[in-house]
Formats: sequence, C-alpha cells, structure tokens
Amino acid sequence: MNNLKNKIVFITGASAGIGEACALAFASAGADLILTARREQRLKVLAERLKTEYNSNVIYRTMDVRDKNMVRQVVASLESPWKNIDILINNAGLAIGVDKFQESNMDEWDAVIDTNIKGAFYCARTILDGMLERNSGHIINLGSVAGREVYPGGSIYCATKHAVNAFTRALRLDLCGKKIRVSSVDPGMVETDFSVVRFRGDSGRAKKVYENMTPLTASDIADVILFCATRPSHVNINELSLMPVDQASTTMVSRKSAE
Repeated sequence: MNNLKNKIVFITGASAGIGEACALAFASAGADLILTARREQRLKVLAERLKTEYNSNVIYRTMDVRDKNMVRQVVASLESPWKNIDILINNAGLAIGVDKFQESNMDEWDAVIDTNIKGAFYCARTILDGMLERNSGHIINLGSVAGREVYPGGSIYCATKHAVNAFTRALRLDLCGKKIRVSSVDPGMVETDFSVVRFRGDSGRAKKVYENMTPLTASDIADVILFCATRPSHVNINELSLMPVDQASTTMVSRKSAE
C-alpha cells in the first residue's frame, strides 16, 4: 500500500460532491491538500473542517479550470513544497440538460466541453511539468460510464466523457517509461449536486433521477479514488468503473415502487 502521509494532492472541483468527498478521504489518509474550485467560501469552510477534524495541511485556491491562464497562475503561485504535486485528481465536471442534440443549446455546449475536456487537459498539462522533472506522480481523471456507453439526451456530455476516456488511455501511452501513473475512475449514478446543475437548478426534477433506487454516494467514489492512489508504486489502476447495484447500464435502472 502506498502511504499518502505528506503526499501533496491537488483536487479540482473540491467545493462539493465527489471533490469534497475526495478531500475528506485523502485528509483522513494523511495527505496534504490543495483544494481548488470556483466557490471560494465553500473551499474556506472545507479547509477549516479538514484542519479541525484531521489536523490536515491544506491550502485552497479559487480557480476555474476552463481558464488556462488561471490554471497556470495558480500552479505557478504555489510556494515550495506545495509545488511538488504528487497526485492530481481531475474531478471538475458538469452536464447541462438532457435535450436531444438537435434541440440543445450551443452556448451550454461550451461550458460542458470547456470544463470536462479542456479543463482536464489544462490541469494535467500544467501539473505534469513538475511530475516529469521529479519522474513521479499520479493523474486520476474522473470519467463516467457515459464515457463508455451513450444514452438519449446525453450527446454532449457523453462525448466529453468519451474524450476523457481516450485522453486517459493516450496519456498513459505518452508517459510509458516514466514513473507517472494515469488512472480513470468511471462512476454510474451518483447522488450529488450533479443533477441539480444538469436540470438548471430544478432540485425536484433532479431528485426524481434517483427515485425508488439506491444510487452511489460521493464517498463511494472517493473511496475508489483513494484505492487507486494507495496501490504500490509499481501498480497502475488503468480504468475502474462502478455503478449502483440498481443500475445495469446507462439506460437500465431498477426502480422499486414506493410502498
């Protein structure tokens, strides 16, 4: 097992959901954390919680992964030893709408594509420089079962997660011979704010996505990401896909009638 004590972990989208759960999981394992997201106040609250509950070494930075210059500035501004990032968790991502492609909003495409694809690219490319210098590191990309299997109304989101899947596999080839691991964790249905964002703030509609079934939780995904990060240094978890027992595919979910 790879000990995370004093390892520096950089998490994107850390202010809620899977990113927040990763912060808690890695803090409990003794890692030092760099939390990034757009919502500064939520990062501040989370950082204080980690310091109180786990006595963690933690800093946070406001960052929008869609802005490559901001990503560069955040990483460049880190003081030693925070520059020596051991693990990047490329978690920031979103979906907007379940419209058919021919009815979808092009402006909304940009937010999804820029966050899910380009944001992951920007963070990996920027942080890789230091990993290559040290010949050590681990990039963990948050994919989705939507990156393996499409579903109606998911054209843009599915395309972005297929891109993350391809990026992860290609990056592993590019880094062959280096002591840098590259993994993808691809969840199915996870109950977080994801569906609230997808339905443009309609929490009632979002709740129905998980109605009469038991979805995964953010902590479930964080546990799996932690598992990938704690394997012995010669072991790389290439891809790990998980779904709730009630889900068999992106389009098949068992829902029990409410009693």
